[in-house]
Amino acid sequence: MKKKELYGMGVALVTPFMKDGSVDYEALGRLVDYQIESGTDFLCVLGTTAETPTLSADEQLKVRQAVIARNAGRLPILLGVGGNCTQAIVDKLKNDPMEGVDAILSVVPYYNKPTQQGMYAHFSAIAEATELPIILYNVPGRTGVNMLADTTLRLANNHANVVGIKEASGNVEQIKDIMARRPEGFKVFSGDDGITLPLIADGADGVISVIGNGFAAEFAQMVRLALAGEMEQAKVIDERLRQMYDLLFLDGNPAGIKALLQLRGMVENVLRLPLVPASDGTIEKIRVALGNIL
Repeated sequence: MKKKELYGMGVALVTPFMKDGSVDYEALGRLVDYQIESGTDFLCVLGTTAETPTLSADEQLKVRQAVIARNAGRLPILLGVGGNCTQAIVDKLKNDPMEGVDAILSVVPYYNKPTQQGMYAHFSAIAEATELPIILYNVPGRTGVNMLADTTLRLANNHANVVGIKEASGNVEQIKDIMARRPEGFKVFSGDDGITLPLIADGADGVISVIGNGFAAEFAQMVRLALAGEMEQAKVIDERLRQMYDLLFLDGNPAGIKALLQLRGMVENVLRLPLVPASDGTIEKIRVALGNIL
């Protein structure tokens, strides 16, 4: 069956926890419904915002299954399958059930600090292990290394199923370079909510968003307007949300977005160590900003 194409606003779903620290599957289901009802274009499951490194293998499987079941084929599913052991990812892609998954998101290996050739070999092995479309994920602030435009484009040109990248380097010139030289059909998604609008103006295909967890309708509408070339209308929404972009990352991600979601009555403000909730001061700033936006 043909996989659904990714475009527009994807949301990097949080993993809600109950007060005792266990996964809150009921809240997760409500979040999926909220995204679908609000006009989100696709769901990103088990990414950074999901606190995936703190979930056991069994929990990761159950979260994936819960989202796929609740989604019921309504939106495309982008599944995070990454790590710093290439063979472990290859084995996972070959052995895990992938029904209901439309594409995978795979992060540049962290901690190991591979060279550009190492990154190329890593993603080449992943591309050869699956027929699923692959979205690369470059986030040097978390991985410790930056995947250069030349490496991204080499992968895009040499592997038919490497179909896009989530670029969270913050290096606008690098992202523009990728967009200028990419092969036809290769998608570029912003990995930073705050620069989504100018990147779309320069040719990006959308965003994989954090703020979309809590402002799905608003941010989806902004992205939709921008992609349609209605930049002035999109700027109005961007300015309305701008005060929240930095606040959500003041104490790290997903501490900020979970604080916002609790203020909106959607999840408990519980994270798993080594992450902790946002400070009282940050939560108060988010509360004030929320009041200004609403």
